[in-house]
Amino acid sequence: MCGIVGYIGHRKADKLILDGLKSLEYRGYDSSGAAFIESGSSKIFKQIGKVDGLENIMSKQKINSGLGIGHTRWATHGSPSMVNAHPHSNEDQSIIVVHNGIIENHLELKYELESKGYIFKSETDTEVIPFLIDYYFNQDLSFENSFKAALKDLKGAYAIAAISTLNPEIILAAKLSSPLVIGVGKNEHFLASDPSALSGYTKKVIYLQDLDVAKITKTKVTINNLGHNHRVKPKIELIDYDNEKAQLGSFDHFMIKEIFESPATINNAILGRVLANKGIIKLGGLESVSEQLKYIERIVIVACGSSFYAGLVGEYLIEELAGIPVEVQLASEFKYREEPFSRSTALLAISQSGETADTIAALKKVSDYGILRLGIVNSIGSTIARMTDAGVYCHAGPEQAVASTKAFIAQVTVLTLIALYLSNGQTKLYRPILKELDSLPEKAQTILNQTDEIKKVAEKYKGYKDFLYIGRHFSYPVALEGALKLKEVSYIHAEGYAAGEMKHGPLAMIDKEFPTFALASNSLTLEKTYSNIEEIRARQGKIIAVSTIGNKKILKLANDVIYIPDTLEQLQPVLQSIVIQLFSYYMAVAKGFNVDRPRNLAKSVTVE
Repeated sequence: MCGIVGYIGHRKADKLILDGLKSLEYRGYDSSGAAFIESGSSKIFKQIGKVDGLENIMSKQKINSGLGIGHTRWATHGSPSMVNAHPHSNEDQSIIVVHNGIIENHLELKYELESKGYIFKSETDTEVIPFLIDYYFNQDLSFENSFKAALKDLKGAYAIAAISTLNPEIILAAKLSSPLVIGVGKNEHFLASDPSALSGYTKKVIYLQDLDVAKITKTKVTINNLGHNHRVKPKIELIDYDNEKAQLGSFDHFMIKEIFESPATINNAILGRVLANKGIIKLGGLESVSEQLKYIERIVIVACGSSFYAGLVGEYLIEELAGIPVEVQLASEFKYREEPFSRSTALLAISQSGETADTIAALKKVSDYGILRLGIVNSIGSTIARMTDAGVYCHAGPEQAVASTKAFIAQVTVLTLIALYLSNGQTKLYRPILKELDSLPEKAQTILNQTDEIKKVAEKYKGYKDFLYIGRHFSYPVALEGALKLKEVSYIHAEGYAAGEMKHGPLAMIDKEFPTFALASNSLTLEKTYSNIEEIRARQGKIIAVSTIGNKKILKLANDVIYIPDTLEQLQPVLQSIVIQLFSYYMAVAKGFNVDRPRNLAKSVTVE
């Protein structure tokens, strides 16, 4: 959601800015823009819609600048329009700004600036920033000091980049609760809200911390922290980003490409961590806190969206395998709850991007509680990865489609590893699960080999407007995730329910126009799931069942059956999730929707 790029150096800035914006398109946006300083004057370009449109506009003008900033905007304050698109500037366009986040006191600042004669053109909260800088500059402050003075007036969350004809040799940048990273090159520097925008140009980065203010020239980066009021020595780190994996290749969409990466995703999550033959599980990311973990008596998992549902699977796994009570909370609600926390409680934050605003807020809430903070993230060096005391990376590689697929599978796999790790080998399932994990990638591939059958089922049901997903025990969170996937990419109303709750309300909705997707793999609760399916059949409801290979009884109960290989019940969510992802994908394709960029959604939700 919203993206920032910037460049200062010896190359043509327009190409780098456009490349950076294109690499951030997966985050979701509705307008784009760029600005450049050239020969003491500024050039600003804006466009509603895709970056290709911006590129077309820019191509009609000669741009010969080594200094520029760009932005993809997701509308919050004000509708998508040319006037609301970034960059924003002061009246004479001598000060130009792009911004991610929300300025909570923007109306107060706007009224004050209007009283001083400033005239606003947009509906955005961002426009107050260049006007504030302009105001302080007119108080005989330098561009840099005007920028810092303006920051002190802002309340909320921000990642800001600013350039100016008043000082055409620098980019100024600042961060508070919104990600921003500086790329380091030879006699050039880059700026981005996501390291992926730097791929192909540099792997050396500097992550800005909250309240950091950076002055960026071609050859140098100077950072001061407003909170501590002192200079910070820039710390250069290397990012691990495989640009080839971020390409579409022969696939029609990123979503199907990423689903097909499921076997590799599982393998990467267990690689070097699972030594089945020796009965060993090794999680290097938790070794530094291994002694503290021995005294943990309760775990609170915080997450949003698909990560929340992965957390629910983790709750079952950790409680069953390690015997530690677990509570899973929506990060957006956790911030506002008042609940007792003891030093024996650990907080586990799960996020694909590592930049989810609500999850970051949850971590900040407990920052002075003195409790252990753990993380499961996919993006190395992300905010959550740096905020937590320890954690485990998913190693799923870049995920471009908005709807999470392989990241969800990686999270569930990692949670299985953590549950086993916390069990200290004291569960009878320890060795069986370790052994089965080794065979899981091959079983995942078996499901991918039957995509034609799943596609036919999806096309058969594409005309229905409502769906119910049901499951029990480990399958229940998968039912929730299945309903979410269908909603996200197919825009079909869908609900996920624990199958045992059918008589407590949902059964009233069932008729011949309300099909049910039933997760009915081999388990201790399978017979009870059969009963729920019978209840639905008695009310003329159609059934699509996911069941274990060899189950013939399900053929008499369901209208359509999709089979998965036999595996331990604790690992079924990994295989079941591949089926529900494929079903949602083919439903969306059959309906002609943009699978990778669902309407109204963004990949990384960086605003609470």
